[in-house]
Amino acid sequence: MLTLFHSPRSRSTRVLALLHELGALDEVKVQIVTIERLDGSGARDPRNPHPDGKVPLLVEGDEQIWESAAIMQYLADRFPAAGVSIAPDHPRRGAYLSWFAWYAGVLEPLITLGFANLQHPALSRTFRTKAEAEARLRSALTGRDFLLGDQFTAADLLVSSAYAWAGKPGDPVIDAWVDRCVARPSAAFANEFDTKALAPA
Repeated sequence: MLTLFHSPRSRSTRVLALLHELGALDEVKVQIVTIERLDGSGARDPRNPHPDGKVPLLVEGDEQIWESAAIMQYLADRFPAAGVSIAPDHPRRGAYLSWFAWYAGVLEPLITLGFANLQHPALSRTFRTKAEAEARLRSALTGRDFLLGDQFTAADLLVSSAYAWAGKPGDPVIDAWVDRCVARPSAAFANEFDTKALAPA
């Protein structure tokens, strides 16, 4: 059986939401663990086999799958009947995969640098600016409901999760897309799951 190592109100919450989208909650054991938080709370959990003590981590047998982008691609492909992935032989597969790489390689670093208030020409050349990234996102979403058209995919869940966490950017096109993504039952499920997990025993 697959095991997801999860800590409530963390990056692994989006993977929990994806499991709901996939109808795969009975196929994946969710192991709740603690992690070190940015505010100094929490601690590394010895039950968590992630090399860095982080989440999410997906384990199948002896194999570990780490990083949200990889885990979400893997799960969406593993449970294709849910319709939130793009098949390997589909013409839009490349664009679908590109959004996962763009999230991990551009958007999340930009948001993190913004929180840290770090600026440098080398960073802008490497990751672009937040304005450039959001212009790219706005262009992709103009005239369509989701990143790849009318179909909600795991890529939408991943990319929109940055704004669900950090706050919407104030762009009408992007904000409306984030609202569509977080209005899905999977987001409500993940929030309720985490709330219950954090409730005092």
